[in-house]
Amino acid sequence: MKGEVRLRSYTQDPAEIAAYGPLQDETGAKLIEIEHVRVTPKAVIARVKGVTTREGAEALNGTKLYLARAALPAREEGEWYVADLIGLDAVDTSGAPLGTVVGVHNFGAGDLVEVAPANGGETLLVPFTEAAVPEVDIENGRLVLVPPEELDED
Repeated sequence: MKGEVRLRSYTQDPAEIAAYGPLQDETGAKLIEIEHVRVTPKAVIARVKGVTTREGAEALNGTKLYLARAALPAREEGEWYVADLIGLDAVDTSGAPLGTVVGVHNFGAGDLVEVAPANGGETLLVPFTEAAVPEVDIENGRLVLVPPEELDED
């Protein structure tokens, strides 16, 4: 339909993106209200309030949409938002610094924590499993990693 846009939704249920209320662009200056969502096998298709033409929809191409943190549901035990993990200190089981979390990725086989080593060099991808990351302590700004062999060899 004219004026619909394709979205990449990072919500647990992609169709729930509309339930959070208005979204905003990176600057916070533009509010985007989603009126209707339908999920297809290839994309989330949304009708945006005030967008009724193809040109209007195309004007939104590449726009990154954000949600106010306060609108997010509370975290359950053992769950974290990616934004909470980025910037955490990564320490080994004895508390020695290993580096800093710079990203969380999923390439289809499970979540990976990307750590920039404290001593520099290339970042490392560590499986975000209980065995490799036995503790996440958001309040104290750290997570415990069982060091991969690459770090043990230094």
